[in-house]
Amino acid sequence: MATTAPPPSTPNDLLGVTKTLDLLAPRWSVWVLMTISSQPLRYAEFKPRLPWLADGQLHPRLRHLTNAGVIERTEYAPRHVTYGLTSRGAALLPVFTVIAAWGDTYLEKDLVANKSTGEMEPERIAPAQNIDDAVALLAPRHATPILWSLQARGTATAKTLATEAMPGYGLTAVYKPLERLVADGLVTSSGTGGYQLTAGGRALAPVFQAISAWATAPTVEADARRPRGWGAAPSQNRSGPWATTPTRLPAPAVPAAPTSRPALATTPPDGPAWQPGDLFSHQTPARPISPAGGPRR
Repeated sequence: MATTAPPPSTPNDLLGVTKTLDLLAPRWSVWVLMTISSQPLRYAEFKPRLPWLADGQLHPRLRHLTNAGVIERTEYAPRHVTYGLTSRGAALLPVFTVIAAWGDTYLEKDLVANKSTGEMEPERIAPAQNIDDAVALLAPRHATPILWSLQARGTATAKTLATEAMPGYGLTAVYKPLERLVADGLVTSSGTGGYQLTAGGRALAPVFQAISAWATAPTVEADARRPRGWGAAPSQNRSGPWATTPTRLPAPAVPAAPTSRPALATTPPDGPAWQPGDLFSHQTPARPISPAGGPRR
């Protein structure tokens, strides 16, 4: 059981991770990014690819991601505007691969009948949904700082977690986020007054590493690594800095999933290897995200 404090670089790394999660947290942001992962699209071209987005939901997401510097709005003519990934946005795709792999392994899946054999097997979840659901677990306030502290310490008391992860808050404030993380299957009580990560919580280390590496990487001009076939150079209306922390957008009203099971499966099945082009290979979305405590799959 490690008792050493986190290394000096941890505050900056943690800040980058939490800002990145805030960037991705508004619902459907990941889906929008992945929709243009292959090529830029005009506004009208999004609808066939994201048919469940209600009218009025796409513009705020495009504006949010453009202001964050991961999407670039390119105006070729007054009525010819496309949205594509900046180099910063394209650099998120390998990070998405890591998050999707974690979600496919650890997020709970229902058993469904195979259409060919009739045998029960874990349902197939679109990688973008796995990413969305994983981010929903990690983005709530104080969740990632608590997980980060437990990654460094191994086991810690509520008092230690309150001091490290929630400075300026009283001891009692730490129990609500801890209860949520326990219910989601990321943290468990050690039985001796302390808390520690579950197997799924420990497996988040590569996720945090990938996000931290992206967050701390030097910013490259949006057209410096512009993929071939993206057309003419973009307009001078450049995207803002990636680290802009957006205001959280309220999730659209959808019914919560009627179950109280933990978000992590006890014995998760092995998931298929994911390639970026496979992101929309399944029915979407699998089910709505519960507004409190993350997805309940």
